[in-house]
Amino acid sequence: MASPLISSLSLPLILGSFDPSGASNLPADAVICAQLGLHAGSVVTALLAQDTSGIQSIQRISPEFIDEQARCLLEDMAIGAIKIGPQYDPETIATLAQLAADYSTLPLVLHLAPPPDVPDLDDLDAEDTAGALLDLLVPQARILVLDASLPEQWASQGLLSGTGADTPIQALLELGASHVLCCHFSPGTDGPGLRWHSQDQASRRWPLPASPVRATDRESLLATLLTYHLAQGLTPEAAVQQAAGQAGHMLAHAFHPGMGQQILRFTTP
Repeated sequence: MASPLISSLSLPLILGSFDPSGASNLPADAVICAQLGLHAGSVVTALLAQDTSGIQSIQRISPEFIDEQARCLLEDMAIGAIKIGPQYDPETIATLAQLAADYSTLPLVLHLAPPPDVPDLDDLDAEDTAGALLDLLVPQARILVLDASLPEQWASQGLLSGTGADTPIQALLELGASHVLCCHFSPGTDGPGLRWHSQDQASRRWPLPASPVRATDRESLLATLLTYHLAQGLTPEAAVQQAAGQAGHMLAHAFHPGMGQQILRFTTP
């Protein structure tokens, strides 16, 4: 019999790729949640051949099996929030969008990133994939987490022109996302940091320490921390304040396990 304490917890559910380097996505998510004292459910949406230099190849999982994995957990465990990591094809995105719609009472954190340049995705149009994200998943997201350059890229491709918004970030909010957390990791006058945008509030900024780890690993960390806090019942505003402080501590610790970039050395925040 499960203990009353464990059965009363609301857990995060993470849907994303398996990164064998352990720097991001499912392996890292499990470690982060465990260090925060909480179990996390995991659904594999793709298998990566990845090292510390980057992604070498991607093996996509059938949408039917992704759906089966997720519904098994959602119908069995007390899930309190969902994180969806980067996705690579419109069919998978459509499956995840239906899943999110069926469990629309659960806050959704959506980590967005451009697709990697690997031969496995040559059969896909990157703009079709981005369009599926914008049409199907972004409108359901409680929080978007993405590099600040990505909305500008989509705007330059005309993918955000249908909203009539003045800025790419405003376009994402008009599509239906409640909040957007932009990660600024490129050199700039303000230094690395986070900017929080909401539909009904002025933007807010948090500094972050400069870190040698890959930008997508940092964004994945932030999205996981936000999902953890939303699962515990925090408001998005309270969740981002907690996540920014914890990420600042965790990003200060990295190590060099291979021949590529450094990766996060997870420590208790």
